[in-house]
Amino acid sequence: MTDEDEAAFDEFLAARSTSLLRTAILVCGATRHDAEDLVQHALEKTYRHWSRIRRDNPEAYARRIVVNAAISRARRNRVIREITFARPPDTPANSPDLDLRDALIEELRRLPPKMRAVLVLRYWEDQSEASTAAQLGCSVGTVKSQAARGLARIRERMHITEGALQ
Repeated sequence: MTDEDEAAFDEFLAARSTSLLRTAILVCGATRHDAEDLVQHALEKTYRHWSRIRRDNPEAYARRIVVNAAISRARRNRVIREITFARPPDTPANSPDLDLRDALIEELRRLPPKMRAVLVLRYWEDQSEASTAAQLGCSVGTVKSQAARGLARIRERMHITEGALQ
């Protein structure tokens, strides 16, 4: 790798590693440690292929590796177990409703891995349907249907939870 490539990768790493970690935490639905492992894996692959992908979209490349690895890991670990969920790193917002946020993240964790990945990329990362489909290697129709089903499940569960509390 040339010095110019090294410098460009260092810039990419400084600018996007926190975003990749946040995505990994949300998609992985596990501990921060597991999410950090996914990001490290993605950054290693990105580094190895940097000269080829540098001018395209290295963030999308790395994010796709994170999402695919999280989905593969979830498929391998289909054994039902309790998952602890670390808070994703982010910037503070004005008067956030932390209880609602925690409830939404809890419901997000209960979704199947691919559905969870669609919702995280589409709504948390604010990706378009086409971009989400490209990153997950599926059709735009699949993204639309997975997003609609995922949101419907969350709404249904949140409604039941709210009704039980009142």
